[in-house]
Amino acid sequence: MLELFSSKTCQYCEQVRDRLDLDGLEYVEHDVDDDRRARERLTALVGSNAMVPVLVDDGRVVQVGVDGRGCYVSAG
Repeated sequence: MLELFSSKTCQYCEQVRDRLDLDGLEYVEHDVDDDRRARERLTALVGSNAMVPVLVDDGRVVQVGVDGRGCYVSAG
């Protein structure tokens, strides 16, 4: 199962979301702005200096950011 960790204010998350939709791929999206547990899981996956978008396939991180760019997530 594909999972997308994202923030509604991150333009790079929008790019990944659009690509997944265009490719017709099913995914579950986790908004780290509104969901504390999603933010905690993201930190566990990529570390305390977390950046979105993060794409996870079957529990394995397959993409962080877009071409080295992304939006940092506050720990709070």
